[in-house]
Amino acid sequence: MFESDFLLKTPTARMLYHEAAEHAPIYDYHCHLNPQEIFEDQVFESITAMWLGFDHYKWRAMRFAGVPEKYITGDGTDLEKFKAFAKTLERLVGSPLYHWTHLELAQFFGIREYLTSKNAEEIYTAINVKIQTDALSPVKLIEASGVKLICTTDDPADDLSYHAKIREKNHSFQVLPTFRPDKVLKIEAPDFLRQLENLSNTMGKPLTTLGDLKVALASRIAYFAAQGAVLSDHSLEALTPDLGSEAFAEELFLRALQRDPISVQEAAVFRNHMLIFLAGQYHKHGMAMQLHLGAMRNNNARYFEALGPDTGFDLMNDFPVAESLSLLLKAMDAQNGLPKTILYTLNAKDNAVLSTLPHCYPEDGVPGKVQFGPAWWFFDHKSGMETHLNDLGNQGMLADFIGMLTDSRSFLSYARHDYFRRILCNFLGNLVENQEFNDDPEILLGIVRGITHENIKKYLGVD
Repeated sequence: MFESDFLLKTPTARMLYHEAAEHAPIYDYHCHLNPQEIFEDQVFESITAMWLGFDHYKWRAMRFAGVPEKYITGDGTDLEKFKAFAKTLERLVGSPLYHWTHLELAQFFGIREYLTSKNAEEIYTAINVKIQTDALSPVKLIEASGVKLICTTDDPADDLSYHAKIREKNHSFQVLPTFRPDKVLKIEAPDFLRQLENLSNTMGKPLTTLGDLKVALASRIAYFAAQGAVLSDHSLEALTPDLGSEAFAEELFLRALQRDPISVQEAAVFRNHMLIFLAGQYHKHGMAMQLHLGAMRNNNARYFEALGPDTGFDLMNDFPVAESLSLLLKAMDAQNGLPKTILYTLNAKDNAVLSTLPHCYPEDGVPGKVQFGPAWWFFDHKSGMETHLNDLGNQGMLADFIGMLTDSRSFLSYARHDYFRRILCNFLGNLVENQEFNDDPEILLGIVRGITHENIKKYLGVD
């Protein structure tokens, strides 16, 4: 299982993968890895700690299969948790988890047999021996995967000290921060004042007006840029065509300071106003802006209270995006300058909108200034990626696509890049074999190299 030609169904697909994609470097421009863990570079205790400790994809599957929480995030032993996942995995027909898991087993541990409840303990023991024998740590896994760039996701109040410490190590890869100000833009959230206080403490003074907040965020963007940041990131969990005004945004901010309730609609207007301001700052500092659309988070109040966010209880939303997103980008472009922008959606109904909207914002000499980013979260599976590639080809410029990312907290997730590359090569191979595209190897290999790593390097201006 999962030998070298997995998913590669045509001669052209196999040629493209083995000659251009298989060993291409990885530029993981959006993830949730902890820079402290990269710096400290501790050898993992076990495959359970490495594999199941951060992965809400696996947790969701295990819960749906009826696995008790004790063996997911609870106090079960590492072996018990591994066995519980193996028992779940053996029945995950059609799931990308099945593919990712076996690609990870093959790539990092040389295990090419199916993981089942029957061989779980044997494989668990073999992997743990390898972890300790080879002293497998974050840096070893990153280097073994051919990673050249990691962009973490960081709060504006973060001092980025671990990024600086990592730079001093002179690794073969870069770890750059990404500016993610969501927590100080969510004025409707119960913890807004606490998040504002964190930013106030970083700035060394209270933030009592909207102007204070803008000055603080502009200062932190400049700091992030000085520390090498080339990206910002925002989660848009609601959209409205109302762009608001300075006066209304100030009124909402002051109400939030007084703990007055802010509606979801009002909060979306406030965020629009702030995003237009922030876009100008990103443009000023040459930072690209990522907009992640459509997450509906924390849908189980009981589990949120027990486990907190990002533990497997989110889903995709289905609100309209075309008008609101178009008006937002139009205002950014008109008022302060639209930065390079990457659009993501959690709902495939929006693929056509997000693959056509980028063409409205060209820039001389910049291929794909606005990008429809990769199939994300609930769609980074085989059919989701194929649909995404097909939609990009139909409506966009697939050859200028900036490629895959992990969006993960796991150091084993680089196998997802390999998964994407196999799907990409097979997609292109099918077009060629069906005589729907030129079979010139030079052109095809150039397209594959572009999508796997060269396009994102140029887009972000990184080495």
